[in-house]
Amino acid sequence: MQIFENTIKYYNLKSETFTNTTQTVDFESTQKRFLSRLHPASHLLDFGCGSGRDTKYFLSHGHTVDAIDGSEEMCKIAAKYTGIPVKQMLFHRLDEQEKYDGIWACASILHLPLQDLETVLHKMSRALKPYGIIYTSFKYGTFEGERNGRYFTDMTEETFAVLLKRIPTLTLEEQWISSDVRPGRGDEKWLNLTLRKSNIH
Repeated sequence: MQIFENTIKYYNLKSETFTNTTQTVDFESTQKRFLSRLHPASHLLDFGCGSGRDTKYFLSHGHTVDAIDGSEEMCKIAAKYTGIPVKQMLFHRLDEQEKYDGIWACASILHLPLQDLETVLHKMSRALKPYGIIYTSFKYGTFEGERNGRYFTDMTEETFAVLLKRIPTLTLEEQWISSDVRPGRGDEKWLNLTLRKSNIH
């Protein structure tokens, strides 16, 4: 699909620039918030790992991490930075069953069209063990479409609630709005969400 091709092309072409603006950003408050809901030595999936910042953090805190990204160039950068293999894979190719304690999807699945988000969230739920945790984030708003060479589906509390009603195995545990942590981007708002899988199949 052209939507995916354009977004992946963007990251392949802009991989160094994107890495320079994200890899060393302090994101620890949100990383800690996620890990606080998990047991020590959990098995995690970094779902759209980008430059590898979060994978490296989770590894340094004793967790096992599988990292994937759709961009070949980002995979190379993340693998070098984290010291682990990073698999090139599109989100809709996820096909695991109760493998992960937690899935981290930071500013990643927001590149999916709304119609595909539901499908991928179902796949993420299936990939989680019972009571597993998902963290994900979206730019705050109601826009959907291509913006600066990438496809975005923005979310508000209300629009995400409508989506979540169609995924009965996931419940909202926490949501909060934050400012962008990158320099000069503080006026941009993000919707952060923590979801928990029930033990219902």
